[in-house]
Amino acid sequence: MRSKLQLFLLLCVIAVSAQGQNDQSPLLNIGDPAPPLRLRSWLKGTPLQQFEKGSVYVLEFWATWCGPCKAAMPHLSALAIEYKDRATILGIEVSEKKTTSIEKLKAFVDSMGHRMDYNVAAEDSNFMEAGWLDASGERGIPKTFVVNAEGRIAWIGHPKDLNEVLREIVNNAWDIKEALAKRNLDIHLIELDDSVNRKLNEYTGDAFRQDYLGKPDSALLVINETVRNEPKLKYAPKIAFHTFSALLKTSPHKAYEYGKAVIVTPTYTEPAYYSIIDAIEWYSGKLNLPTEIYQLGADAYRAEIDEIPYPELVNKSKRYNKMAEWYWRVKDKSKAIDAQQKAIEALKSKKDFSATELTAFESRLQQYKKM
Repeated sequence: MRSKLQLFLLLCVIAVSAQGQNDQSPLLNIGDPAPPLRLRSWLKGTPLQQFEKGSVYVLEFWATWCGPCKAAMPHLSALAIEYKDRATILGIEVSEKKTTSIEKLKAFVDSMGHRMDYNVAAEDSNFMEAGWLDASGERGIPKTFVVNAEGRIAWIGHPKDLNEVLREIVNNAWDIKEALAKRNLDIHLIELDDSVNRKLNEYTGDAFRQDYLGKPDSALLVINETVRNEPKLKYAPKIAFHTFSALLKTSPHKAYEYGKAVIVTPTYTEPAYYSIIDAIEWYSGKLNLPTEIYQLGADAYRAEIDEIPYPELVNKSKRYNKMAEWYWRVKDKSKAIDAQQKAIEALKSKKDFSATELTAFESRLQQYKKM
């Protein structure tokens, strides 16, 4: 009786939390007039003081320490060339260390050469960061804003997703109301996913206790009620991790069927491949998982690798190595060999790869060939 009362109270908290979060909205959103520019120094390209009506602008916020920012720069350079007569791309430095001087920023930009072939400026104090990033509720960089020909924010997102967006905006085919509705829904789903995740962590179990697997039935009760109230959360990353984990403990085949849907269903982000992968890695040593679960995990790795926007930022060798191991578990010799060969190739492509790790990878390859 007490357990049911606790769950009832928890569901009430989640419902109230969802209602409260749905009322939140950023100060700067899609459709709003673009805030003014305030820049202290131009590092490359043609100085720009203000947005001109009739012109499209792409503002990308970056920093010298930001790996994804640097990875996105060649992509932005290609877009700057493609749309040179139809859109202006402007990189704006933010979030630098106080010890980073203008001279150091200029040296960095110069070192990038054609990989950063667009207009670049440094912000004045933190005006741009506060007026654009903070005001819009964005938490990290790189972050891209597109200002349309009417001087309004048309899109906010990651530069990797800019291609189709920019094409539609410059061709006047972009539905700004639809973009606003999608962003507001995404914000709501992210906040709700985070909120429910905090509650579900109480039922997950203990990674350091082999004999304790948490309370999967209680977790599924909370998840089912949450998804009933907001169906779009069914495959959201954190809900997906907890759902899949609980099903692994109660009905592995249902976990398999659910996981297949997760890795092909985008929500407020790309499909939650890593939610499936992480859960399998977490419980592989604690549960006797059927082979179809490892098949699912290997497929999730393959799908994730295919969608990586900037491969140089991730450890592909580690992913291929684990993929090969899981294919080996399901006795798929050809796929295990193929994945392990790719793991070795990815490892060798690194400048300072470990000889010990290479030996281990090659040993694994021979093991799979003898299978």
